[in-house]
Amino acid sequence: MSTTYDALLILSFGGPEGRKEVIPFLKNVLRGKSVPRERMLEVAEHYYHFDGKSPINGQNRELIAALQKEFSEKGPELPIYWGNRNWHPLLADTLRQMQKDGIQRALGFVTSAYSSYSSCRQYLDDIAQAREEAGPGAPEVDKIRVFYNHPGFIEPLIENVGKALAQFPEDVRGQVPIVFTAHSVPLSMAETCRYVEQLEEACRLVAAGVGRSGGTLVYQSRSGPPSQLWLEPDVFDHLRKLHATGVRNVVAMPIGFVSDHMEVLYDLDTEAQGLCRELGIRMVRAPAAGRHPKFVAMIRELVLERLGENQERRFLGELGPRPDVCPADCCPGPRRPGVTQPGRPAIRS
Repeated sequence: MSTTYDALLILSFGGPEGRKEVIPFLKNVLRGKSVPRERMLEVAEHYYHFDGKSPINGQNRELIAALQKEFSEKGPELPIYWGNRNWHPLLADTLRQMQKDGIQRALGFVTSAYSSYSSCRQYLDDIAQAREEAGPGAPEVDKIRVFYNHPGFIEPLIENVGKALAQFPEDVRGQVPIVFTAHSVPLSMAETCRYVEQLEEACRLVAAGVGRSGGTLVYQSRSGPPSQLWLEPDVFDHLRKLHATGVRNVVAMPIGFVSDHMEVLYDLDTEAQGLCRELGIRMVRAPAAGRHPKFVAMIRELVLERLGENQERRFLGELGPRPDVCPADCCPGPRRPGVTQPGRPAIRS
């Protein structure tokens, strides 16, 4: 086995695991941002709806357990660590533990499939900051490439959309629209990365996998001040438009998310599903990739790529695989409006 890397690090957003942790977590997310306390308390209610527990940490534990089993059965012999951006286990603490364990260089798998500031560049910045906090001798961390068009990501989504469509009677199934959702980002961020292009490719691949010529990509969980332009159309506006055209059945696929965390459970399963009930639409929500065996196997495959043991860089579609090392100017941060206005902070877990 190659000795280039001696560990795998799972990097994720983090989330509270009880009511007492919600406000401290949100303060971590909002540090350095001018967000009214009233808005923070509004978002806190989303978590209190689930007794203060975000599902993301539990999902990451399950993913790590599945990965450990995969590594144990098939290799490589790498320990797996886990560090979060906003809540325990915090990334700097994890790097300190890795240093104590003698880890010198790790591969980093980010729980986001696409290229954008918040899903790519910001994690690189997080790694740099955490290494500085951990101090001299902190392990180096090399981020694994984004995987939006990897078969191990796309094929589980095809399977999940197919199962969702199968819940409708056969005589109407072919007319049920597929609504693909992703987290909205500011247009200033979208214009400097390939986020939208990659999402559209993933949507085409999944739609083709279930025998469709396409589906509609919409956006959810919009944040930021009202004066700032964000990606549209909004999922709620799109559902209303479908209703106005006579649609009464729909499949929703959160293609922009790796697991069914808070944005999926609250924004789709609670708020969007509530709107559908009001409109008389039956919405079946397809699960994200989660810990699907093909997704777990994909992570191992991406690790083997970087270890030099797997020369084939698999992908679907036309865009090809992204490079291992991000260019220095990739996915820059969004341009900030000149005047800060109250709005919805980007709170994702």
